[in-house]
Amino acid sequence: MNRRSFLQFSATALAAPAGSKKRVAAIVTMYTDDRSLKSHAAVIVGRLLNGYSPDGVRTEPRTKVVSMYTDQVPPNDLSRSVAAEHAFKIYPTVAEALTLGGDRLAVDAVLFVGEHGKYPTNDVGQKMYPRFELFNQITEVFRRGGRAVPVFSDKHFSYSWEKAKKMYDQSRELKFPLMAGSSEPLTIRSPELELPLGCHLEHAVSVGYGDIDAYGFHTLEGLQCMVERRAGAETGVAAVHFIEGAEVWQWRDSEQGKWSAPLLSAALACEPEAKPGPLEQNVKRPVLFLLEYRDGFRAACYMLDGHVRRFLFAAKQKGRPEPLATHFGPLDNRRPLPHFDGLVHCIEEMFVTGKPLYPVERTLLTTGALSFLFESRRQKKRIETPELKVAYRSPKHTYFQRA
Repeated sequence: MNRRSFLQFSATALAAPAGSKKRVAAIVTMYTDDRSLKSHAAVIVGRLLNGYSPDGVRTEPRTKVVSMYTDQVPPNDLSRSVAAEHAFKIYPTVAEALTLGGDRLAVDAVLFVGEHGKYPTNDVGQKMYPRFELFNQITEVFRRGGRAVPVFSDKHFSYSWEKAKKMYDQSRELKFPLMAGSSEPLTIRSPELELPLGCHLEHAVSVGYGDIDAYGFHTLEGLQCMVERRAGAETGVAAVHFIEGAEVWQWRDSEQGKWSAPLLSAALACEPEAKPGPLEQNVKRPVLFLLEYRDGFRAACYMLDGHVRRFLFAAKQKGRPEPLATHFGPLDNRRPLPHFDGLVHCIEEMFVTGKPLYPVERTLLTTGALSFLFESRRQKKRIETPELKVAYRSPKHTYFQRA
């Protein structure tokens, strides 16, 4: 089948009947939901099964999960009981989940959640999830059957820049809508903050906590969803530097890093649950991500586990004397993990309309930045990143939860 035939067939073959819900195949690493771990599969797929509440408004699912593949089945697995409750089948392979046991694609969208599970960790602390390998099994079904459908890929694409870029390139080659990334850019912001599109920023700081791989990605996405709105649009990252330990405070207090101090203070002022006491005393293992953008813009991400429990952001806008700052996530957590409601809203919107609500290039860039930051950790020095020449434009109106 040639390229033109493939694209024509992709647009028409096996489309869902008019008026019916889009059929979704869920490809997950594992599905657990108990006191020890609410897996991403449970909090994302679970919302497609049971409904969710973006902006606090109860919303019934607009799509239907019809199949699932689980890469691992731990003792506390819930996928089998969930499948029985919601009348869908769990298949032994990715291909069978997408074809419903047949010989060609039989679903309208793929929800890929490659987060959580027992997988190896490399020498610099990256968990080596098989996201690339599972994604390839998805696209192989597309190639074999001559039809491609929208795919959402949770979190960053891969621990490896090379693998991540291949995943992105496959979506461009096969022309299917692809969306990925973190829940942080889509959750509520307190105070509510959306930078004007085309604004002139001087510097920015983001603050995170927790595991520097899993939560470092959230911290980068919180930064990127803001700074991509600066004048000239996004053109990519030219260099990164991973700093840890006492050198973090030394850099902050140096001539080179002093610009970040007032922004860090502004961001921390937005944290309602900051631990009392000196920052340097509370944070036993500080980490700093430094990013130098291709247009000359500079940003710093402070990982301050032990002092904060939220993701924070602050920026200096040209012409404004005071920094702009916010924190991501609701103050009221009466509903479990409400920050995922915004993410699932965007996932369903793409599955229904075929149009992503935000650019996947954001996640490609943050994936690459995190991958090269860990390489900087390995080499113990600043490294240049000509590979991260990722250009894109933020949408004029960004979606994030307002309530």
